Amino acid sequence: MDLAGAHLAGARFERCVLRASVLTDLVTEGCTFRSCDLGAADLSGSTHDGTAFTNCRFVGARLSTATFRGCKLTGSDLTETTLLGLTIDGGDWSYVNLRGADLRNQDLSALRLDHADLSEADLAGADLRGADLRQAVLRRTVLRDAVLVDARLDGVALKDAELPGVHLDLAGAVRLAESLGAIVD
Repeated sequence: MDLAGAHLAGARFERCVLRASVLTDLVTEGCTFRSCDLGAADLSGSTHDGTAFTNCRFVGARLSTATFRGCKLTGSDLTETTLLGLTIDGGDWSYVNLRGADLRNQDLSALRLDHADLSEADLAGADLRGADLRQAVLRRTVLRDAVLVDARLDGVALKDAELPGVHLDLAGAVRLAESLGAIVD
């Protein structure tokens, strides 16, 4: 499907196969994509405002320079996805699979990422201020120089991540100590 440059408002897609579709510069507003396959699709330069991509597969897709404002990607799989220049402005990305993603220096502040799989992702220098990371999987996740001030870290095993230079507030420092086996009284 070629929707390059199209503008969609309030459109609904369910169980659609948009695999390898050309969706460059696509603009969506308040649209719903439920259980759709967007694998290998090119969404470069696309803009999405208040759009829901729930339980969608983006495996191998290109999201270079795409913008997601207040979008919901709950349960979506973004493994092997190109995210260079991606802009994320809030939203709900809980239960999302970002395993191995390159999110270096990304502004992910106030983003909901609870129960997200961030295993082996590179979040070096990322701004995660106020992000909700409850129960997120951080196995071998690079958090070098990342900012986790005011982030919700309940149930996160910080000991499994690479943390040199990470910025934590007091609650984050306590969470780190607990994940290392300390008992904080």
